[in-house]
Amino acid sequence: MSSDKMLTRIGGLLRQAESTDNPHEADAFLAAAQRLATSASVDLAVARTHATSKERRATPVQRLITIGEAGKKGLRTYAQLFLAIAAANDVQCDITATSTVIYAYGFTGDIDVCEALYSSLLVQMVRASDAYLRSGTYKDETTVQTVVERRGGRQVRTRVRKPVAGVTARLNFQSAFAARIGTRLAEAKQDTEREAEESTPGTALVLRGKELELRDFYRTTSQARGSWRGNRVATRSTDAQRAGDRAGRTARLGSSPELPPAARRLEQ
Repeated sequence: MSSDKMLTRIGGLLRQAESTDNPHEADAFLAAAQRLATSASVDLAVARTHATSKERRATPVQRLITIGEAGKKGLRTYAQLFLAIAAANDVQCDITATSTVIYAYGFTGDIDVCEALYSSLLVQMVRASDAYLRSGTYKDETTVQTVVERRGGRQVRTRVRKPVAGVTARLNFQSAFAARIGTRLAEAKQDTEREAEESTPGTALVLRGKELELRDFYRTTSQARGSWRGNRVATRSTDAQRAGDRAGRTARLGSSPELPPAARRLEQ
């Protein structure tokens, strides 16, 4: 199957995931999209090892992914979502301290899949967090915060309980959502690769070669320094985290009767 046809199929599943109000259906369509993407990546990796010297061999590339404009709120959780997707699709990333731009390193097809999944899941994450905030359940929760006051010419820190702010609830919800999505996609990837190895022995070795090639490319191309800490939420909201995890978890992977079972191999 060509790269264009593969992306068209994935895009169709993602549009179905976005258009349904049923979280179980949305999760099932998402799982199908990830299985298709992983299967395509496996077959493309196998095909690359059999390329003749006359063929143009695919090599890793670097691509700039714009998460948002500087100063826009919520970019940290948006970036966290992309990084979770990338980790499940053989793409390594560097990110700016402002969380505005991600530098993605990987094979073209894998990065294309990440962008398609991110576009769909970002819509779902924002929609789900908006619905949660409208429910107002986070307002019943309080958190301990440190308040700094001046007394007698010196600063005094006291810990007080305050209601959870809306922005805190949103960040906690979206962070938990992104983390759960990353877990689900990683599980789908592992299942597909295991099935591919069972049906086509040697696939694991091919994938290992692909991993090493990408690692070498990243080491020689990346100029990143330090570690990104943007996914840390300063104030915790247990209610928002649980709600975000539920939204990210939704239904069991691949459980929808509307979808065909994942194919072990795709046509080239």
